[in-house]
Amino acid sequence: MSWIVTTDHLERLAIGAGILGTGGGGNPYLGKLIARGFVNAGAQIEVVGLDEVPDDARVVSVGGMGSPTVAVERLRRADESLNAMRALEKHLGQPFTHIVPSEIGGSNSTIPMIVAAQSGLPLIDGDGQGRAFPELQMETYIIYGVSPTPGALCDHFGHAVVFDRIADGKTFERYMRAVTIQMGGAAGYAYPAMTGVQVKRMAIPGTLSLAVALGDAVLSARAAHTSPVRAVLEVTGGRVLFTGKIVDVERRMVAGFARGLVTFEGFGPHDGDTLAIDFQNENLIARTGSGAVLAVVPDLICIIDTDTGEPLTTELLRYGMRATVIGIPAPPELRTPRALQTIG
Repeated sequence: MSWIVTTDHLERLAIGAGILGTGGGGNPYLGKLIARGFVNAGAQIEVVGLDEVPDDARVVSVGGMGSPTVAVERLRRADESLNAMRALEKHLGQPFTHIVPSEIGGSNSTIPMIVAAQSGLPLIDGDGQGRAFPELQMETYIIYGVSPTPGALCDHFGHAVVFDRIADGKTFERYMRAVTIQMGGAAGYAYPAMTGVQVKRMAIPGTLSLAVALGDAVLSARAAHTSPVRAVLEVTGGRVLFTGKIVDVERRMVAGFARGLVTFEGFGPHDGDTLAIDFQNENLIARTGSGAVLAVVPDLICIIDTDTGEPLTTELLRYGMRATVIGIPAPPELRTPRALQTIG
C-alpha cells in the first residue's frame, strides 16, 4: 500500500532508522532536517510497496557514501545523490522510474526520500540491508547477483564519476571508496540499476515502514513515561545486551571509514562488568570484559540512550553517556550461506 511522507513520518523515521543503522548510515537528524525542508516546501514523496512495482520498472538505489564524521562536519548540499542518479541516467541513455534505498540506516533512509522529492519518482518501501553496513558490496542486490556497475558517484561541487564494467562488488567498493576519499570523504551515489523483477526478488521488504513504526513506538513510550527500551524490543524482537556508561571512545579515520572502539562500564544488572564494541562506521562486534562475544554482524548491535531511546551513532559517542546496547536479529535475507560469505 502506498503512502505520502509527512513531517510526522520523518520525525519517527529519524529515530527508527537511527536505531536500525547500528551506529552508521549517516546522521539521522541531519537527513531529517533536509527532507523536512522539501516536504514543508510542498514536495510530495510517495512510498510504494514492493508488490506495486511493475516488472519492467527501471529502479536505482541511491544514498551517501563516506565517513559519518565527515558528513557531520561538512553538511551536504542535498543534491549529490540526485546528480549521481542523473549522471547514471545519461550514461544508460534512459531515465529511471523508481528509487529504492540501499540501506535503512541513518540518513541513508532519508537521502532516497530527498532524491524522490527532487525528481518526483516514487520510493520503494524496502532496502538492500535491513540495517547499515560499511561497504557497498554488503547489500542484497549485489549479494544475489546484480552487477554493481554501471554506478555513479558525485561530490558537493557537482563533479560526477561513472564506473562501468566492474562485475566484482569488492573491487567496486575499493574504487568507489578511493574516489570518495578524494572527494573529501563524503559523496552521493547511485547504483545499481535494476529491473522491477530484480528489486522485488532481492530487496528486504517493508523496512521504511518498520523504521517509522519503531520511531513511533519510542515516541509513544516517551509520552506515556514508559520504557523506550522495552518499546524497541517489542517492535524488533531484540534483547538487551548491556546497560552502562561510556567510559572510553577511540575513534580514527582510516581509509575513508570511522573506525574505533567504545567501552562501557555496566550498572544495574551489569554492574561490575564491561562491554567493548568494535565499529567501522557501524557497530560490528560486542564483547564482554571476559572476552565473550555477545553479538556480531550480520545481527544488529544498536546503542540507544537509556532514558529516551534516542539512537547514538558512532560519530556522536561521548564519555559519560548512559546507554543501553540492544541486539536485534538480522533479516533472513542476510543469514543465508550466500549472504554470510560476504557479511558474516
